[in-house]
Amino acid sequence: MSSSATSSTVSRRLDRNIEALLERRQEEVRHASLQDRVAGAITRFAGSMTFVYIHAIVFGAWIIANIGLLPVVPAFDPSLVILAMVASVEAIFISTFVMISQNRMAEADDKRADLNLQISLLAEHEATQLLTIASAIAEKLGVDLDQKEEIEELKEDVTPEDVLDTMERKFQDGG
Repeated sequence: MSSSATSSTVSRRLDRNIEALLERRQEEVRHASLQDRVAGAITRFAGSMTFVYIHAIVFGAWIIANIGLLPVVPAFDPSLVILAMVASVEAIFISTFVMISQNRMAEADDKRADLNLQISLLAEHEATQLLTIASAIAEKLGVDLDQKEEIEELKEDVTPEDVLDTMERKFQDGG
């Protein structure tokens, strides 16, 4: 197969995979609850420069008016206690929306991690099968393999449970 034919095949596969991922994300957005869409919109707005500019203008005007620099506007919060209270309540709500957004991102990350694990397990299983076939062919052809013990070990399927159990034991033992 020529380089351009290989590149074309890879490109078609890559395009198909990207399209599938984009379609999946769009489907998840379409199926998101109203609550999730509202929380996402608020979080996006709160994380924008527009939000910063609006606050700079409103808070700046509030402070200027209440320290007496705008004589046409009577001071309505000379100690700025109301401003502090408004800012505190707003911070509570914004931090809540940010945590909601982080929870949604963590959930999406968990799904991606599960997908990556499944793909890795499938690739490991396929590699084990290929190694078994290659080893059988080498044996049939009478090829002497230097690392027979290592190859036999690699031919064994490893279950995710075994990996997780081993990891947990190592973490508990302090590495």
